[in-house]
Amino acid sequence: MTGDPDATVLAVDDEPDLAELYRVYLDPSYDVRIATGGEEALDAMDDAVDVVLLDRRMPDMSGHEVLDAIRDEGYDARVAMLTAVEPDVDIVEMPFDDYKTKPVTKEDLVTLVEVLLHRAAFDERSQEFFALASKKAALEAAGTTNSDEYEELLDRMESVRVEVDDTLDHLSARDAFVEVPGEVP
Repeated sequence: MTGDPDATVLAVDDEPDLAELYRVYLDPSYDVRIATGGEEALDAMDDAVDVVLLDRRMPDMSGHEVLDAIRDEGYDARVAMLTAVEPDVDIVEMPFDDYKTKPVTKEDLVTLVEVLLHRAAFDERSQEFFALASKKAALEAAGTTNSDEYEELLDRMESVRVEVDDTLDHLSARDAFVEVPGEVP
């Protein structure tokens, strides 16, 4: 496991044993904080948190409410919903970056954190594209593709993909004309 010991992960689950298991899985490679409820998660949240693993169904505050509060406070952490709740079209407008249905293996969890940390280096539109792609995959895995919301999600994905492709094309064309410093023949 590679990891980044400077990266901080906040694992939020109302089942204390599960939150602790996430810590055990991730602790060798990351600074891991755990919270067993929404208010506790918000108390543990700060600018140092890079990734939040967030349960959707908790008694004091739902994961959706915690997610909204994190985004409202302006935190730039990547957020994955890690939940037993099968995805439905309600996830389309939720501002998370990835969606995984429990149970997850140690390998799944480590890979998820690594992917989210890698995505954090991308520009905002690329991050949006990956978040939309994750929602699309979650809905397809749940068999929830026959809706207007799913079709709107596809349209948004295509629009963002075109923007990302245009940006990459522009950068590639510009980079082709950049002089690389070096020895002159």
